[in-house]
Amino acid sequence: MAAAPANPRTGSPSPRAQLPPCYYEGYLEKRGAKDKVALRLWTCLCGNTLYFFNTPKDTSFVEKLDLSGFVSLIDDPSRDRNLEAARLNLRMKDGEIKLTAPNLEARELWKGFLYSVVDLAVPTTLTLLPGQLHMLKEVVEKEKMRRKARVSSRAPASPLSLPLVGEIPACFRPVSRTEAEVLLERHPDCGNMLLRPGRDGSSLAVTTRQDLNGSVFRHYRVTQKQQGGYIIDVESPIPCPTLHDVINALMEKTAGTLQPFILEEPYEENITFVSSNDENGERTLHSALSGPLSRTPSLPPKQVGADRWSLRSQTRSPSSSPRSFSPPGSPSNSMRRLVLSPSPLSQSLTDELKQKLEKRRASQQ
Repeated sequence: MAAAPANPRTGSPSPRAQLPPCYYEGYLEKRGAKDKVALRLWTCLCGNTLYFFNTPKDTSFVEKLDLSGFVSLIDDPSRDRNLEAARLNLRMKDGEIKLTAPNLEARELWKGFLYSVVDLAVPTTLTLLPGQLHMLKEVVEKEKMRRKARVSSRAPASPLSLPLVGEIPACFRPVSRTEAEVLLERHPDCGNMLLRPGRDGSSLAVTTRQDLNGSVFRHYRVTQKQQGGYIIDVESPIPCPTLHDVINALMEKTAGTLQPFILEEPYEENITFVSSNDENGERTLHSALSGPLSRTPSLPPKQVGADRWSLRSQTRSPSSSPRSFSPPGSPSNSMRRLVLSPSPLSQSLTDELKQKLEKRRASQQ
């Protein structure tokens, strides 16, 4: 839930200069589970935390809300006394907070910025203008860089200093205990058992979630043996050759109640592309047609030999010599045989000439 700054009455304020970069700010009406009335506060989204101020000029916040425990953000259709106002239900791991934006446009913007810093991705289900989407993209990049710099400044560079042996199960996530609980609660349909690094950096842990008048979380330590394999550290330790066997053992022990957490990343359902208008240069996003592809009639496959000879025969003039050869099996092969084979008339003329030449030679002798 929202937490007040330490010792607010004795004067230990948190100047805005010490806060993370502010991505978005504006007035919101906030009402928690223990609040009797809603308070209109100047709200700043700095990093992945909401800071609440009495006025925009205040340098110290009165409350803050860390979004690491974010579960969901749902529109509240109930009407407000201000007909233009738009309500939101912000569900956190430890409770629900009701927020009211001045209008529908402001509510969509708040949702866009909140989703961007929580998921580190620009939401695609909101009705926003291209310029607003560009702002969200910049926020995502800035928040990624901020978190990367914060993580690199910590002592351990990796959440798990012990290298994993063998194939890693698909339910492994390099997250902390709190982040694992939030993932399991936000995506109950994706499974309820998650493998993650342990706090000490030299072991693993399995986080599970079940429903019993609310979420019930359990954490089990998994240590890696020096001689190979793993052990589930419970009252009666369970040895497992591989990490896959760790997951299978927990599934068998609970008769299939525990299932691996497999979060499918979203994919686009339509093909989209950006095009620019030649007249005004404006760039817009279009969706490709979903119908079948229009295929042009394909040409018959080329026959290399036949094409070469047919092209040569086509380029010759009609008065060309009839002695044009075509490869065997080509359409002009029969014509080749017709031209080359002697006719009966030409054969008889040849024989007659031979006889005359022989008589002439004989008379001369």
